Amino acid sequence: MATIFNKEQIDIMSQPMFFGESTGIARYETVKHRVFEDLTEKQLSFFWRPEEVNLMTDKSQYDKLLEHEKRIFTNNLKYQTLLDSIQGRGPSEALLSICSDVSLETWIQTWSFSETIHSRSYTHIMRNLYEDPSKEFDEIVLDDAIMARAESITKYYDSLIKAIREYENIKDIIEEEEQRDPTGFQLIGAWNRYEKDLDDAMRKLYLCMHVINALEAIRFYVSFACTFNFFENKGVLEGNTKIMKLIARDEQLHLKGTQYMIRQWQSGKEGEHWKKIADELEEEATKLFLEVNQQEKDWVDDLFKFGTVSGLNHTNLKGYVDYITDIRMRHAGLNSPYKGLKNPLVWMSKYLNSEGVQSAPQEVEIDSYLISQIDEDINPEILDGFKKYL
Repeated sequence: MATIFNKEQIDIMSQPMFFGESTGIARYETVKHRVFEDLTEKQLSFFWRPEEVNLMTDKSQYDKLLEHEKRIFTNNLKYQTLLDSIQGRGPSEALLSICSDVSLETWIQTWSFSETIHSRSYTHIMRNLYEDPSKEFDEIVLDDAIMARAESITKYYDSLIKAIREYENIKDIIEEEEQRDPTGFQLIGAWNRYEKDLDDAMRKLYLCMHVINALEAIRFYVSFACTFNFFENKGVLEGNTKIMKLIARDEQLHLKGTQYMIRQWQSGKEGEHWKKIADELEEEATKLFLEVNQQEKDWVDDLFKFGTVSGLNHTNLKGYVDYITDIRMRHAGLNSPYKGLKNPLVWMSKYLNSEGVQSAPQEVEIDSYLISQIDEDINPEILDGFKKYL
């Protein structure tokens, strides 16, 4: 970010999502990408705290699980803790400094904050289940199966951050040289490097966004399936299930945001340079999704190496990974090799769609209650129609 506040007059409707002018006035009356405003409003309406969910019965039910079932439950919690540890800081650390759209800037901040609530949820669950939750958290970085997945995510974030740093350094050099030599005669080499560094940073951003998209779209869902299955087939761990439903609901918003950005680049709406990058990196982005698919299948093998659970096995859970990978790849504008698959876990849909019912929270403990949901886009003619009843 060249400046924390851009004092120049900015045509906000002509700014790209990233690598444009530094942002100035935080204004929302006119926005270029309405989807980011909608996502922010929706995420704010979803606001929740893990302490609101009663976990009183989960501890006794967990203690009665078989040892391999406890391992499945705990390892999924550890894996999700790692994913949201990354996502709680990744979008802000990597994306905000290059963001040039105020509504997107606000969405990234809101998105990151919601991920920290997810991380706090895992601590809330761990405290309820274990006498010494610190021991469980300390073991996360010692688990090779978990950390292998961490490396496949963080390397793209780290690569992007490094590329942004190099891009910003050459920008600073150019600005300093322009002040010393307004003719710009000495800047030919610097400008060539600027174009190269900008292109590199844009490519790193494009791939990193696919990594984030795959994380939100695929990586959580083996864990979600296992969690929801404990309640679906055994009727236990209801409190944990409610928390995971809230997390899954949030993740669908995050997924929508990343899909939108990717499709804007692919369509050329953000400029021909972005479209060229998307075309040239299509094969690499596809390979990235297929690697995530295989990693999640490997995770299934690791989870079930001491036994499966009622309702889930290697075949149907890996089949679900293929099924959801197909959907996510097509939504991300990529060709999927898993076309025509049927959902082997059809019962998952009722846990992933919690917006169907709106009940007052004082009537029943429900995870689909929305706060501050006001539709501001109402045609004045509709309001005039009510005057006759006054």
